[in-house]
Amino acid sequence: MALKTKLKIFNDPIYGFITIPSDQIFRIIAHPYFQRLRRISQMGMSYLVYPGAHHTRFHHALGCLHLMQKAVDILRFKGIGISIDEEEALYIAILLHDIGHGPFSHAMEHSIVEGVSHERISLLFMEEMNEEFNQSLTLGIEIFKGTFGRKFMNQLVSSQLDMDRLDYLKRDSFYTGVAEGNINSERIITMLNVVDDQIVVEEKGIYSVEKFLVARRLMYWQVYLHKTGVAAEQLLIRVLKRAKELIDKGEKLECSPAFGFFLNNKVSLEQFDSEVLHTFSKLDDYDIISAMKIWKDHKDFVLSNLSEMLLNRNLLKVKLKKKPVAEEKLQKHRIKVQEKYNLSEAEANYFVFSGEIFNIAYSTGINNIRILHPNGKVSDVAKASDQLNLKALSRPVTKYYMCYPKTKD
Repeated sequence: MALKTKLKIFNDPIYGFITIPSDQIFRIIAHPYFQRLRRISQMGMSYLVYPGAHHTRFHHALGCLHLMQKAVDILRFKGIGISIDEEEALYIAILLHDIGHGPFSHAMEHSIVEGVSHERISLLFMEEMNEEFNQSLTLGIEIFKGTFGRKFMNQLVSSQLDMDRLDYLKRDSFYTGVAEGNINSERIITMLNVVDDQIVVEEKGIYSVEKFLVARRLMYWQVYLHKTGVAAEQLLIRVLKRAKELIDKGEKLECSPAFGFFLNNKVSLEQFDSEVLHTFSKLDDYDIISAMKIWKDHKDFVLSNLSEMLLNRNLLKVKLKKKPVAEEKLQKHRIKVQEKYNLSEAEANYFVFSGEIFNIAYSTGINNIRILHPNGKVSDVAKASDQLNLKALSRPVTKYYMCYPKTKD
């Protein structure tokens, strides 16, 4: 008789002990591609606003796995048929859904690799790992892509009420200390059911869903789109842009070989072969931080100052507006910077710029959150709710920001 494998557990500050359900899941977690997520921060530059926000994509992926296990147990308890293979595939899809994130998560997306989203890179990683794991990830990849025949399984991985959102809101709330984001993910999962092959929430869970949507809105404005965090992310993108600009002019910049590869080459999806993917897998937050530590002493004013600003949290001033920022206002600040530091207009643009941030807590029409009433009818949460503000939450809100250097009195 084969010996039973040793039970593997992780101790998580949010959920307590997380058990690893199978040998294959453990081997995926042990894979270097997945272990890299320990070195990718979950919330980008948000730690410059919330000092506790140093948790990683690794934490988050394990949390999602735990919630998916709960969801599978609940749905089976309610008589929904989920085979052993489908269960394993759900765990694979949710565990690997973020594996393609680059350094500092969203901050560097589309910057290091041109026009390629983290979802696309996640898929490339999964396909590569599928070769190593004898095609045993195929079903999980289908669920991740949303093409699996049972729609409710795709929705558990990606929808407006998926395991990803249920984990990151609760986790990010915990690590930032922003209590408004603390949702009752366990209760929401307990209220899940399936009707017509789609995920529904039993009516008893409607208030938990309302709280989830309100928490999502508050977390976006207070945390994910916090003006200082937005300014820091923009500076990080500009560090990379300036580094590439200098390299194009023939400058040599010190950095890790993996980071150097992406700075020296324009890499789009067409070039993203197995070798490029392997190089990407060597990139994490530490490559960027160590490069900036060198670059802050570079002779180029723009590169050295942008790097110093991020390392020492000496950030730009940020103003939020309800209307787009007038060009005259930007020009006024631009001229000041040009004159003070003897910069060209193009160089001043690195320190004076504007943009917009956008928030919609609930989208009606796509993958709606559906409420199951006791009489068997199903309706959209915005209609089922007696809270008027749910309709307001489904309206997009756009704010505009302007960044420029602080002036010393």
